[in-house]
Amino acid sequence: MRLLDAITEDEMVAVFLKTEINSVRYSADILALLRRDGMSRGIIDAPDTRNQEENAYRIQLLGDFRGYKQGRDLFLSFPDDVSWYRAILSREELARVQYVDYSYWNELSGGSRLPADAAANIRAGKVVFSQSTQGFLNLASELELGAKFPELILTGVSPTSDLVVLEGHVRLTTYFLAPHCIPEEIQVIVGFSPGFEQANS
Repeated sequence: MRLLDAITEDEMVAVFLKTEINSVRYSADILALLRRDGMSRGIIDAPDTRNQEENAYRIQLLGDFRGYKQGRDLFLSFPDDVSWYRAILSREELARVQYVDYSYWNELSGGSRLPADAAANIRAGKVVFSQSTQGFLNLASELELGAKFPELILTGVSPTSDLVVLEGHVRLTTYFLAPHCIPEEIQVIVGFSPGFEQANS
């Protein structure tokens, strides 16, 4: 891993929301919260991370949406002292990034929590919890046609520790359904904290 620049929590939150508002799975939930609050989606699509009122709202929104700073859902046991960076991973380092410890991803990867294993199982026709995997294959076709994916958001104890994907499980899997499309180096966002040793175990 090669660290590039330190970034703020506000930048991470902005990227997280901007990616997921364009997700088939999550867009409706985020748009409903924006309507509830009388807010335009422009606060996500064109974030101004210098505006502290906007930043505070996006943090609140990510909390209502996925439990950020509320100790629940995706952010259960998430530490408060995370240092965020943009970084470069090699193709080999990307292959070692693990899924979160969650039943669906555990089953899809055969217990390894590794994306290459999940991709192999998808290609073999494995179905988990009666959920179709066709969406992965469709996205892999788009990648092969030149689609570009947003940055993955990862976490780890330190730059030398194992990394776990926080946001981007589907994209990570898709890369390994079309491994010839994985660049030699890939830019990611990564957060480090000693607290992840407990949260990711």
